[in-house]
Amino acid sequence: MQTYDEILEWLYSQVSNFQNVGQSAYKPGFDNILKLCEILDNPHKKIKTIHIAGTNGKGSTSNMVASILKEAGYSVGLFTSPHLKNFTERIRVNGEECENDYVFNFLTNIRTYFTKDFNPSFFELTTAMAFDYFTKKKVDIAVIEVGLGGRLDSTNIISPQVCAITSISLDHTELLGDTLEKIAWEKAGIIKTKIPVVIGEEKENIKNYLIDICKERNVPYIDATSINKEYISDITGIYQSQNKRTVLGIIHFLNEQGCSIKEEHIKNGFLSVKKNMHLRGRWDILQEKNPLIICDTAHNEDGFKKVTDQLSKMSFNELHMVLGFVKGKNLDKVFPLLPENANYYFVKPSIARGLPPNEYEEKIKKFFSKYKILSSAHDGLNYSKSIANENDLIFIGGSNFIISEII
Repeated sequence: MQTYDEILEWLYSQVSNFQNVGQSAYKPGFDNILKLCEILDNPHKKIKTIHIAGTNGKGSTSNMVASILKEAGYSVGLFTSPHLKNFTERIRVNGEECENDYVFNFLTNIRTYFTKDFNPSFFELTTAMAFDYFTKKKVDIAVIEVGLGGRLDSTNIISPQVCAITSISLDHTELLGDTLEKIAWEKAGIIKTKIPVVIGEEKENIKNYLIDICKERNVPYIDATSINKEYISDITGIYQSQNKRTVLGIIHFLNEQGCSIKEEHIKNGFLSVKKNMHLRGRWDILQEKNPLIICDTAHNEDGFKKVTDQLSKMSFNELHMVLGFVKGKNLDKVFPLLPENANYYFVKPSIARGLPPNEYEEKIKKFFSKYKILSSAHDGLNYSKSIANENDLIFIGGSNFIISEII
């Protein structure tokens, strides 16, 4: 393979990729990631890390923590998923994406170790790549977002300075369990002896369940809901207040361990997340007026509850919702959460897991009287713009992949 595009094509097509094929790509356990890291001389043991799990909010939380650390003068790595536009968004140092040449050389080298019995998944390779890159860049600390679950996630081979668990809700139930308690137990798999934990969950029963796990494992913890301090951030959305409290809990433990993160760093870090980390897709205002256009990566029940709550507090004439979903989403649970008096435009994400709206049109009819099916995210947006008035609001969401097509 001679080019970056060719090696990426191999990564996407030849290696199991959850983004494209869903749960069949999920490889729980550590055999592959440990072997990859052994080949790379165990880079995950050479860097300090922060580990963040959760159903919703872990990406925003990770970016906010990284932004604050950058403001405090630290060299900070950031590993998140999925990406919206470019693969290299997943691996950043001080907000800058890793170089195409690095990705090419890493994959060209590592694939020579593949055998019939050793064929790592997309996420295992990407995780090892991040650890290797952060080590080569000699970062002071790296913020590592869990991919899926926690207990058996490839990232869970690290021994972090602090870990955090954000909001828990029903998602990937076929892999993680069909109750909030089962999912919380999987997320709590990142909790390790003597490593402090920040609990960002607000639902009282699940929060207490996680606190009990911390007590059983004899680890120090902070209940982030007890943190009352408020900061303004450039990533808006009322749901971010929960994530910001989790961030403050993480910063507290880092300072206890000898970091020097001052009030001005926290304030400036919250205000500069987009600038510092180039974060997109979180209550992202694409057009400020005539009409207002907003996109958000909310894609499950809890996410849509928060989006609907935010929309209910805004002033506009008519609401237009451009939505697309991937296979496996429980639309019978999602649809009742959406605003009733909106105009809906259902589209298919342009990936293999994209769900064609005509396959769930009967469900649409049950819940919505004003809807239209269009072929793509761009068609949905262009159509809604063609009929929206200047005081209307257009919202785009349902899947990360819809957002990636728009921005």
